[in-house]
Amino acid sequence: MDESKFINRIVENISLMLHPITLCVNDNLVGILARMQDFKSKLQIRSGGVLMIGIWGGGGGGKTTLASSIYDEICRQFDGCCFVQNIREEASRYGLGKLEEDILSKMGVNRVGGGRCMLKDRLCRRKVLIVLDDVDNLEQLKALAGSHDWFGEGSLIIITTRDVHLLNVHKVDVIHKVSLLNDDESMQLFCKHASRGDRRIEDYEVLSNDVVSYAGGLPLALRVLSCFLCDKDMNQWRSAIARLKEIPDTDILGKLKVSFDGLTRDEKKLFLDIACFFRWENKDYAMERLDACGLHPVIGVKVLIQKALITISKDGEFDMHDLVQEMGHHIVRGEHPNNPEKHTRVWKEEDVAKICAMDATTELNKIEAIKTVFRFHPAKKQEQNLPSIAANMKNLRYMELIGDPAESLFNDLPLRELCCLILSSGSQKQLWEGCKFLPSLKLLKLWHMNNLIMTPDFNGLPNLERFILEACGCLKEIDPSIGCLEKLVSLSIEGCPSLEMFPPIWGIKKLETLSFTEHPELVMFAKIHQQKMENSPHLDLDNSGYEVASYIESSTNSVVSCLRCGCRNLPCVEEPGLCVNLGLGFFHNLQELRFLRKLNLSECNLGDEDIGSDVLEFPNLQQLNLSHNKFLRLSFRCLQLPRLKWINVSDCQELVELSELPSSIAVVEADWCLSLESFGDISNCKWLWKVSLRGDYKVGPRVGEILLDCMLQGNAIEDHFISVNLPHQILKGFVGRFFRGKTFTMCVPHVKWVLNDVDIFRLRLPDNWCNDFCGFLIRVVTKGLFMRMDISIKQDPDQEDSRFEIWQESNDVPEPEYDGDVWTQVGYVSFSSLRLTTSLNPLYNIITFSIKGYWSLFAAELVPRKSKDDQVQTIKDATDSSEFWDEKDDFNQTFMIQDNSKSSINIIWRSYI
Repeated sequence: MDESKFINRIVENISLMLHPITLCVNDNLVGILARMQDFKSKLQIRSGGVLMIGIWGGGGGGKTTLASSIYDEICRQFDGCCFVQNIREEASRYGLGKLEEDILSKMGVNRVGGGRCMLKDRLCRRKVLIVLDDVDNLEQLKALAGSHDWFGEGSLIIITTRDVHLLNVHKVDVIHKVSLLNDDESMQLFCKHASRGDRRIEDYEVLSNDVVSYAGGLPLALRVLSCFLCDKDMNQWRSAIARLKEIPDTDILGKLKVSFDGLTRDEKKLFLDIACFFRWENKDYAMERLDACGLHPVIGVKVLIQKALITISKDGEFDMHDLVQEMGHHIVRGEHPNNPEKHTRVWKEEDVAKICAMDATTELNKIEAIKTVFRFHPAKKQEQNLPSIAANMKNLRYMELIGDPAESLFNDLPLRELCCLILSSGSQKQLWEGCKFLPSLKLLKLWHMNNLIMTPDFNGLPNLERFILEACGCLKEIDPSIGCLEKLVSLSIEGCPSLEMFPPIWGIKKLETLSFTEHPELVMFAKIHQQKMENSPHLDLDNSGYEVASYIESSTNSVVSCLRCGCRNLPCVEEPGLCVNLGLGFFHNLQELRFLRKLNLSECNLGDEDIGSDVLEFPNLQQLNLSHNKFLRLSFRCLQLPRLKWINVSDCQELVELSELPSSIAVVEADWCLSLESFGDISNCKWLWKVSLRGDYKVGPRVGEILLDCMLQGNAIEDHFISVNLPHQILKGFVGRFFRGKTFTMCVPHVKWVLNDVDIFRLRLPDNWCNDFCGFLIRVVTKGLFMRMDISIKQDPDQEDSRFEIWQESNDVPEPEYDGDVWTQVGYVSFSSLRLTTSLNPLYNIITFSIKGYWSLFAAELVPRKSKDDQVQTIKDATDSSEFWDEKDDFNQTFMIQDNSKSSINIIWRSYI
């Protein structure tokens, strides 16, 4: 290199250090200071080394703005810095090689070699700041920031993306979810751009509120709309707002649609179905229907959440930003916004009405695109056209009809593609005549069909997987062909009081869920006239000892098969006589159902005589619901259920004793069992982690102490969580027994029955807590229907933070007096269970507890390991948490870990009464 080039190179490097490249940042940014402060607090975990932090959120939410603001503020602290914008577009247009060259160039390094190796070789000894903006592919991260050792000590790599999955796979240290603007911030940003000096903004207050509400805190939408309206008068504002409700702004939708474009074909279908039909619907309800339509929603919904397109609300419902839903609607309407017959999905009642009003003779060919009709409730004047219109919906996948369709509807519909059919509030006595062939139907639900007397012939439904009957008051029988449904996995019958006969179902080999809620007649013991039994030429005993007969009536010489109780060839005789105790023995005829996992016999009037004493075995049963029954004692000695994880006997108000629980049990729900005196020995139940005993019980405080003591000796103490709900009594020695310790015990006894207040307390972690303690216990005395605790484990550099109340140690804490219904909630979190999902940072020094609900006493304590010599478990050595059978649905989980990163671990503990 000659002297002039060498001098130029030195000047270039010095210039880069003295005047780092900066971005043009909007001077009118609103809310950025608070968001920057929140972001920078997560940088404090860096004590040397290299930190990779991801900023995640939906399109137009302010990810790039936040990253650029942080970049401008801290870039001078680094030896080299680089902001790589629009990686998604740039990589697609020019390739990753060009982006690698840009990074090296901006760092003052001439490219002389091959790609990522050059990045690693030239930057591994430099403290650098790199922002990778709008990453949408894992290969981009591998090429531009392959691993921590590519960069020198103290380097910071910031990545913005719409897909949190990329950040998880790349193992970034911290994931920061960008927060949208609140109402005040939204109005402030809107007014900065939309207001003009020659008019009063208060004149536009109502219209401004409409725009702010429409934008839903999305900065992009607020900027676009405010700039568009800034030079318009009030009438033009009204017109523009009205148009937005019909035709969304294309600039906004284009930005949001980027996330949609990155989905697979099935994921796009899933998103559009949720946007059009299932927003604000219960997640489980919707997932069942989406699965029937072949959309594989378990994995698909996870992807949509990771790409910030949908969320699950705190009530367990699908939700999304209003503008994201508008984007979905806009995609479905396409180029024909006013022609619903050309749309793939129809969800508005007015659009359904418009289709029904079409000229059936001239416009039928236009509606073949329709794949879904949702909640169709035709008016009387529309019914005459419905059959001929619907007959052309050859691609229909999902149909939900409320009310009475035309009588010939199902006779005219082709329905070969129909996957899901839900009918309610109809008055017809049968769905269709004869056997109708629906080869794709996977889910059939009939509810509140008040005049229905029989189900359809199931021979025409060869692929039916789920059949649900609910509140069909006149239904008397199930068609015997149900026993031929080889693919049926779920059968549920609830609230059909006239149902007297049920056919054998032992041919349904794959059945996983069976529910007979509120149907004692389906599991009642049969009454058989002893004299007629003696005269019966055919009397057999099955292996279980239960009498199963084929009775030939002498008057007609015809075989009478009683389908009541599902028992094959059992004589149906009304005369009083010998009582043959079937009860749960009814299910001896179902033991071929080896795949059965869920069994619901709640409200079936079962007594002690129905439980029986013979051995009953279901090798794969995991959930058993026997709530609202009348038995006095329930022992599992003869019920061989080796994989049972969940048992519910709540509201069995005559139950005195619950005993011999299987060793596999994980969760016991026994609320409002007011006569319960004994819980039995659970010392062998090593997987038990959740017990609920709410109500005015006869069990004494000693039972609660024994329960807790056994659970704390089980596997959960090292590997999982524990949650126990007990009727509250002043337990002498409870604190000393379960919250002992002198250094870290904290108790706050006071009466505070205020629901909406949130109280925040904290527990300090000592040095070497990872090795000396296995977890921490929590005790809360509550009153009311709800308690939620947010638990955060993190590093707090401010040892004297005044925002929290710090409790002194206490070994003898007086309990306040209570009146009314009060419960004790005991929770436990093991550190090993957290290691299964994240890495525990030994620098964490504080556990923060935020309590919301009616509560009066709180205590918490670290729990020492059983032996000081015990080694801390690694992820490989830790017990498989599936053995504990926690709920899979996020909304129903007792403990839920969320927002994990190296900066903190956040846990939600919910308790419902």
